[in-house]
Amino acid sequence: MVMCAMPIEILMPALSPTMTEGNLAKWLKREGDQVRSGEVLAEIETDKATMEVEAIDDGRVGKILVPEGTQGVKVNQPIALLLAEGEDSAALAQLARPQAAPAPAPPPTPAIKDQPSPAQLQPPPAQPAPATQNGGNGRIFASPLARRMAQQAGLDLAALTGSGPQGRIVKSDIEAALSAARPATGAAPAARPAAVPTAAPASAPSAAAALSKERIAALAGNPPYTERPLSAMRRVIARRLTESKQTVPHFYLTSDCEIDALLRVRAELNKKSDAYRISLNDFVIRAAAIALRQVPAANASWSDEAILLWDSVDIAVAVALDDGLITPIVKQADRKGLAAIAAETKDLAARARAGKLKLEEFQGGTFSISNLGMYGVREFAAVINPPHGGILAVGAGEQRAVVKDGALAVATVMSCTLSCDHRAVDGAVGAQFLAAFKKLVEDPLTMLL
Repeated sequence: MVMCAMPIEILMPALSPTMTEGNLAKWLKREGDQVRSGEVLAEIETDKATMEVEAIDDGRVGKILVPEGTQGVKVNQPIALLLAEGEDSAALAQLARPQAAPAPAPPPTPAIKDQPSPAQLQPPPAQPAPATQNGGNGRIFASPLARRMAQQAGLDLAALTGSGPQGRIVKSDIEAALSAARPATGAAPAARPAAVPTAAPASAPSAAAALSKERIAALAGNPPYTERPLSAMRRVIARRLTESKQTVPHFYLTSDCEIDALLRVRAELNKKSDAYRISLNDFVIRAAAIALRQVPAANASWSDEAILLWDSVDIAVAVALDDGLITPIVKQADRKGLAAIAAETKDLAARARAGKLKLEEFQGGTFSISNLGMYGVREFAAVINPPHGGILAVGAGEQRAVVKDGALAVATVMSCTLSCDHRAVDGAVGAQFLAAFKKLVEDPLTMLL
């Protein structure tokens, strides 16, 4: 018996242990293109970066199953078919399977509202049936993305007419329906009034979880607004920071560091070579790394079984992006000099803003630094990034009046606030770390040893 070769399915990869879906941002190969093992096939958007998918096998792209720009592609879902050497396009028919019509989406869960008035209890006027139905027997054909958008917006798919193949409802149909429902000014729809609540039931969920965008607009008095869709990154940031503030017992310690000597050393070092440009933040990373090595109990994470004391000092540095932030990691920062830290942080920040970081370059780390000094922020307290046991918030260096030897003087002072997870880092440990950090910053030559 002659066995027929089967096309190779290229699957949506899991680019992190917690990834369940991603967006297929761009195909770098087209149908009919030859592919060699190791060549980049496509770019996948995760919640924090754009990752490249490489081919494992040699062959020819027979069919692209998921077009670029598709969002919410499930992990392990086939995204393309690869034909092996000598295999023709007829083999693609062997993998063709009839697609079952998607089940109707469940109706959206209504937001918790106040007790309706008698007028609100009256049934709404009957709506005319849509001119055409896109499926028989009450079946509604819609793309998965359109279903998700409709559910989030509270739209009834049965009331829409699809513009896709065989009347299938697609993304553009949902967007058109939302545009028609909202005035051009961006004001909240007037057709869905809501009274300001006087008291929520004791068993009701939190207001943040229960309020829809229309409800929030009504509570604010219905001023005009513009929607900015939630990206995958913004959803992850919201979830992780909410979990951090709800589950991690934060406490805060602040120290004022005089940095005049540091600024002089920085200027001297930058004069010596054009090969590097050391920033104030590079000194902060170096000082924090050495301080963590000197106070290892601060380089810790909490688990339900034990406190984990990390052998490596891997510092995650917050980098602002257009729609959130990402924390690329300077690994073994305590073993790197200022010039190496400067070059590495510059490269990591540039690739972070371009969405080109590798997974291992922004996931993990043992400690975080967030610096808002360049924005003129004097002092702030940052939210811990679990599982880290601490994060150092760095403010702007500014001239302040200080007392030296009993007399007033002027010094450049930088306020730094340490946020600690009290389960893993006690107050005395946090204070010891901050004292070590301050000593290094105020005597910067010790960082050059």
